[in-house]
Amino acid sequence: MVTAATPPTLSMETSPQPLPAATAATPLIEVEHVDFFYGATQALRDITLTIDEHRVTALIGPSGCGKSTLLRCLNRMNDLIEGTRVARGSIRMRGVDINGPDVDVIELRKRVGMVFQKSNPFPKSIYENITYGLRLQGLKNKARLDEIVEKSLRGAALWDEVKDRLHTNGLSLSGGQQQRLCIARAIAVEPDVILMDEPCSALDPLSTSKVEELIHELKTRYTIVIVTHNMQQAARCSDKTAFFYLGRLVEYGETRTIFMNPANPQTEAYVSGRFG
Repeated sequence: MVTAATPPTLSMETSPQPLPAATAATPLIEVEHVDFFYGATQALRDITLTIDEHRVTALIGPSGCGKSTLLRCLNRMNDLIEGTRVARGSIRMRGVDINGPDVDVIELRKRVGMVFQKSNPFPKSIYENITYGLRLQGLKNKARLDEIVEKSLRGAALWDEVKDRLHTNGLSLSGGQQQRLCIARAIAVEPDVILMDEPCSALDPLSTSKVEELIHELKTRYTIVIVTHNMQQAARCSDKTAFFYLGRLVEYGETRTIFMNPANPQTEAYVSGRFG
């Protein structure tokens, strides 16, 4: 836990202050005793967990258990839904309460990128998809934009497949390529965290394999949190796994332990396929 006399903030009234550098001993994100509501319906109940830097954390559980809700809490995407609220608890990123009144939500979402279940490239060229967020930030230097486009597409293992058609529409790509384009778009702004909400659910096995390989490569530079219904995918891709049921965190630990020697019988029943 980060402690300081005056905790750093992301200001909404002045230029956002940089978050302090994380240390190896400090989790990147700390969720403590979070209760979350959609109107009068409670979706998360007393959730406490930590998410470590440069590791892949998988959130698993049956539909409606709260895993996607928690994922969207991490970059405040739930703010876009009327009537939602964190009723209790805190979510801190490097010691900063991301729900604090001084937090710049736009800056937060730049630091915590998101890749959705259905690939959603903009109806623009591959090049414009990557540079869109950068241009919004005021970057206009063509040489710099070219450099970031290549770096991002290489980072998403897509450069060799599209380098000769950067100015064709991103929607012309295959489903798997579109998802990797969305990942490239997310990493172009150099986030700290990438959230992935069932990123392979609409993909064929070959495309799924490419995205999973990419996740392994990306965790050397980014912290990744992935929601998945695919138990094999969670076992292959993640370092730690959290099992949710009916809005509660049932068990959280190293992925190998969760799948091979879970402490909770409910976890064992789920990962073995006996319910869910």
